Amino acid sequence: MPANLTPAYAAAELRYRQAATAEERLEALREMLAVIPKHKGTEKLQADLKRRLSKAQEEQEHRRRSGGARHHDPGHVPREGAGQVALLGPPNSGKSSLLAALTHAHPEVAPYPFTTRLPLPGMMPFEDVQVQLVDTPPFAGGTFDPVLVNVARGADALAVVFALSDPDVLAQAESAVAFLERCRIVPEGREVPEELSLAARVLPVLLVWNKADEPGARDPQGESLLRETIGHDLRCFEASAATGEGLEDLRRAFFEALACIRVYAKEPGHKADLSRPFVLKRGATVLELAHTIHKELASGFRFARLWGSTRIDGLPAERDHVLEDRDIVEIHT
Repeated sequence: MPANLTPAYAAAELRYRQAATAEERLEALREMLAVIPKHKGTEKLQADLKRRLSKAQEEQEHRRRSGGARHHDPGHVPREGAGQVALLGPPNSGKSSLLAALTHAHPEVAPYPFTTRLPLPGMMPFEDVQVQLVDTPPFAGGTFDPVLVNVARGADALAVVFALSDPDVLAQAESAVAFLERCRIVPEGREVPEELSLAARVLPVLLVWNKADEPGARDPQGESLLRETIGHDLRCFEASAATGEGLEDLRRAFFEALACIRVYAKEPGHKADLSRPFVLKRGATVLELAHTIHKELASGFRFARLWGSTRIDGLPAERDHVLEDRDIVEIHT
């Protein structure tokens, strides 16, 4: 059976052959696998693409862990704090204003489009931790900057920012959907299409109706049409960088999207240090905390005592006990 490969596949294959970096080849392979026609005539080619993609991903992970030399990638923002949330959106949606209002960063803010040209990070304080927010170049139409694609796929969570008062907001919502599809990003909670089983990046995606203080920003009909386009299953927040409305709710939502917990270490015979939590992924165990503190603490682990999520303070806990947010742990070796 003939393969009948499409122009989209041919374009992706050309990008693969012309790729100058491992990251560009990996991105092209993902695109090839996403757009290849799915029928019996392409089964061997699909299998080969999956094999090459798997190998490329393993090599990328090896380079990351080994700390090998890397080329300068303007789409790579080193992760700091509890995790990284990328702020995405169309021109003039107010992403830069949100970054300035939530962090100590000072992005260029102007009333004309495409002010942000490169990713700009800032640290957002939330209670006793810091969350990294990254302002990004805007998406528009059907052409997307590779830098923006790299930032989106590399983040821990995404916040897509719209201004409901913008007359083009419905077209912008369509661009947002197209952008997520181009990045092969599947919002958390949705089923991953079979054709993206290897290439998909599953991420928490939040919606932010920004500029809530502007006339026309609270249009129920407009919001309903927007949700029809982008999905009713995504969590949505109203905010105004100008007045501060909704910003505290956003802080909490961004932290919660990272699926992190804060755990405090306590030395035997001393008070717990409640000013410097260890940030772990939800579902982490006592032994994982010990590894995070020091590998020797993990190797000599005997038992732990727990304060917080247990009914009895100081109750002994085994190494596989699953921790909860704000637990206090005393490890004995």
